[in-house]
Amino acid sequence: MSSSNRETLRRSFMLGYEELRARLSRRFGSVDLASDALHETWLRIDNAAPVGDVRSPKHYLLQMASNVALKRVGAENRFVTLTDAKMAVGLVDNAPDPERAAIARSEVEALARALAELTPRRRDILLASRLNSIPLWEIAESLGVSQRLVEIELKHALAHCAQRLQRNVTRRFGPKPSEGSKAEEDPI
Repeated sequence: MSSSNRETLRRSFMLGYEELRARLSRRFGSVDLASDALHETWLRIDNAAPVGDVRSPKHYLLQMASNVALKRVGAENRFVTLTDAKMAVGLVDNAPDPERAAIARSEVEALARALAELTPRRRDILLASRLNSIPLWEIAESLGVSQRLVEIELKHALAHCAQRLQRNVTRRFGPKPSEGSKAEEDPI
């Protein structure tokens, strides 16, 4: 490639970089792939085989970058990821990914803080009912209070925790909510 062709291509590359990247991104559906292909194209301009005059530098560069991108896509498709291999042999990892694990840890910490904010009786009722599955009448009997009071304390405890965790509460007992009240969906 003559030095004038190289300079023409370099100038066209720099002036038309954004347009080239946009066209490659649309063609291959990836901005990262387009950027990588253009980077490699820039490096290849110096090593390109000599050719005659480049009549359309923009199209020449686009074709060159497209070829680079196609080679990269082909190379990536030849490799099998560890996850693909595990799925192929049936060794699928059901462990949560790091993001889901971090979210779960954060929610557990928020729940612990919400529980610590409850009065001791509400916390005991909530844990006995939801964690140990003790019937409400049995909790009432052990605390020496009415079942209705246990229901009210449990309702307040659930509402407090739901508010702290920014969730809605599913009511499992008591009267139905009025029409105008907020819909309750997620159990705690």
